[in-house]
Amino acid sequence: MALAAKYEAQKVESKWYDYWMEKGYFHSEIDHREPYTIVIPPPNVTGVLHMGHMLNNTIQDVLIRRARLKGYNACWVPGTDHASIATEAKVVGKLREEGISKSDLSREEFLEHAWDWTHKHGGIILEQLKKLGASCDWDRTKFTMDPEMSASVIKVFVDLYNKGSIYRGYRMVNWDPQAKTTLSDEEVIYQEKQGKLYHLKYKIQDSEEFVTIATTRPETILGDTAVCINPEDERYTHLKGKSVIVPICDRVVPIIQDDYVTMEFGTGCLKVTPAHDENDKVLGDKHGLEVIDIFNDDASLNQFGLHYEGQDRFAVRKAIVKELEELGHVAKIEDYTNKVGTSERTGAVIEPKLSDQWFLKMKELAQPALDAVLDKTVNLVPEKFINTYRHWMENVRDWNISRQLWWGQQIPAYYYGPGKDDFVVAETAEEALELARQNTEEQVELSDLKQDPDVLDTWFSSWLWPISVFNGILEPDNAEVNYYYPTNDLVTAPEILFFWVARMIIAGYEYRGDKPFENVYLTGIVRDKQRRKMSKSLGNSPDPIDLMDQYGADGVRVGMLLSSPAGNDLMFDEELCKQGSGFVNKIWNAYRLISGWEVSSEIQSTKTDEVSLLWFENKFAQALSEIEDHYSKYRISDALMTTYKLVWDDYCSWLLELVKPAYGQPIAKATFSRIIGVLENNLRVLHPFIPFISEEIWHDISDRNKDEALIVASWPSDNSFDAQLITDFDFVKEVVSGVRSIRKEKNISFKETINLQVLNAENFRTDLDPVIAKLGNIESLEYIADKPDSALTFRVGANEYFIPIEGSVDLEAEIAKLTEELSYTEGFLRSVQKKLSNQRFVDNAPAQVVEVERKKEADALARIDTIKASLERLQ
Repeated sequence: MALAAKYEAQKVESKWYDYWMEKGYFHSEIDHREPYTIVIPPPNVTGVLHMGHMLNNTIQDVLIRRARLKGYNACWVPGTDHASIATEAKVVGKLREEGISKSDLSREEFLEHAWDWTHKHGGIILEQLKKLGASCDWDRTKFTMDPEMSASVIKVFVDLYNKGSIYRGYRMVNWDPQAKTTLSDEEVIYQEKQGKLYHLKYKIQDSEEFVTIATTRPETILGDTAVCINPEDERYTHLKGKSVIVPICDRVVPIIQDDYVTMEFGTGCLKVTPAHDENDKVLGDKHGLEVIDIFNDDASLNQFGLHYEGQDRFAVRKAIVKELEELGHVAKIEDYTNKVGTSERTGAVIEPKLSDQWFLKMKELAQPALDAVLDKTVNLVPEKFINTYRHWMENVRDWNISRQLWWGQQIPAYYYGPGKDDFVVAETAEEALELARQNTEEQVELSDLKQDPDVLDTWFSSWLWPISVFNGILEPDNAEVNYYYPTNDLVTAPEILFFWVARMIIAGYEYRGDKPFENVYLTGIVRDKQRRKMSKSLGNSPDPIDLMDQYGADGVRVGMLLSSPAGNDLMFDEELCKQGSGFVNKIWNAYRLISGWEVSSEIQSTKTDEVSLLWFENKFAQALSEIEDHYSKYRISDALMTTYKLVWDDYCSWLLELVKPAYGQPIAKATFSRIIGVLENNLRVLHPFIPFISEEIWHDISDRNKDEALIVASWPSDNSFDAQLITDFDFVKEVVSGVRSIRKEKNISFKETINLQVLNAENFRTDLDPVIAKLGNIESLEYIADKPDSALTFRVGANEYFIPIEGSVDLEAEIAKLTEELSYTEGFLRSVQKKLSNQRFVDNAPAQVVEVERKKEADALARIDTIKASLERLQ
């Protein structure tokens, strides 16, 4: 059947994905082979595919497909994360649209709505990954709220509590007033914001004197319980033992002394609000100060806000400044830039809040995970992230693991009495009842137990992911976890290096005594051409599905990887996908060309065929060696670029032109067989990047391949090559380019044969002459001892090549033309070299752009040499 003139990506991609699924090629079971395992960074269950997912999952699919081809038992475990804060917010929003408030529902009723939402939206992103070509083992799909996954989380909580690593404490925490829950320190993003610094006057009790304090948050003065000065500050020696009156609320508070206050900063007087600042809380504890919390959970003011009760904190800020000005308590207001903590999940400004929460002690747990990265047991790629990792791990703080939500694993703490410490921790209520009865002489029944209403931080479930997906917590010695763990590669974003990666390493050593993975490939952030992070709010992020519909999944995969070095941001341009689609079409058209040739067993291969195929087979082996090196260093973009050039330049542009039979003539069967052989090798190295078209061509090549899909074929293994042959062939390419340039300049038709004479100063081999003859359409190639009198000339290395001129030539006009071209080319070279000498351009421009400029420089230098040689010959 004739091949379609145009490659139909949508049709081909759906056909082969269904085929792979039907044949079970993605599924892995324990066998005799060495495993290669990847666990997916689980996307939010309610999420949809974005450009970051596209990059991350394309890289994972490249790695897993290559591993299959190399004979590993490849297992890529997919799944989704229940995302407590994000999912609960979506469910609450949906209920609000239906006129239902969360507070009107019981926990059980709310969870029914949450599960309905999850079942409706939860599979969307996984289905979208299938369109990308992700070859996950879908039979192993996990969800962090699956029964066995939740049971694993609860078991670990109980275990860590019993070891003394988990405790309940009254601490200053990060409070998200929009989600109405605490956040860990890592979930707070600090952003520089332009604000105001308010200098406020507090009257000293029984005096006409004032002290001035400076604050960015004037609304919090209603929670002040002291003013602090440095005991060595001579300006305020006379205030020792006195008190001040807090404006508006008229609360009398003491002036305390502590060297925590810096005399040189601000006014030297510090307002102390223990309920709303972590450092103030430390001061308050030290000096026995009262703690007054002025905020409700939604950051509106409570009864301590007096006439501002019920109003939002930011509205109060404006109103209270106006009131303070009217009362004469504002000394001055100045512009001030400071860092403001915002919620990573909702974007809301964080409030420090005192609260009873559950914490995990991290210092001791973190040490093995720190050592593992520092001694390269776990490799971070690129290594520049090691210092960042070390800094965080060496300064790690206790992890606040409780969240004031309903969607998630409910904390397995059961209260049996009125006291705050009257609780037990157990995996089930029945076990908790037994423990409670041991702790009290009171009669306790199951109905008396009240489970802690909070849920665990979502990361507290996903930190077990590489273990729990193989049920390694509930059944720590089961065959699957022993076979697949530790996994091989983790591909993720640097921004969750601490949220997730570090914690998985901690959990791995705590519960398996081993690393969870060998290598962590940290991708960059996908940005637009203006270097802005792609986001819905900016409207600068294309829809990945639309891109795949337009350019095909293969084309988009190539586009994503053309410029995405590990750890560095990807400057995405839709033109890259267009280029990727062009590459796919180039491969298709090349195959159409081959499949249209008539094959004959009656004729012999030509010398051109023999030497050209020998060259490409060696060129392929050289490229394979480079590709393997790139993969070993996780230079995925470089591996693609080497493959891209091999196929586009060497295979399509050179080899096929060399072996292509004359119009209407057949090709020798022996030549055709070798052409198919090198094509199959090309498809093997192409498959991880462009799986769909490579599988399509693989199956079309011959019946031999019908029963062996490319996805489970073998990776090429021989990467030994004749470097001299490749170097010599590059020399020949320059000769052919020289001939073609003169043909073009002099309007000599490519259909017209010409003669070529050579002064072989290089003593260059002659067995490659058939290549020059065919691609230059040369009738005779003659080696000469002296320069001819009248000829067009060019130089390659020390060799000079002459094309005899028939008839008269206007030498003056030819010299003038060449001189003008030389001047222009030298000017062009200067402009390119100026750009390349700009270090900022070289460091910041995409590698592909810099490479284009370097090629321009090389081409210009070569052209200048050619022009000068021609001028020398004519003058």
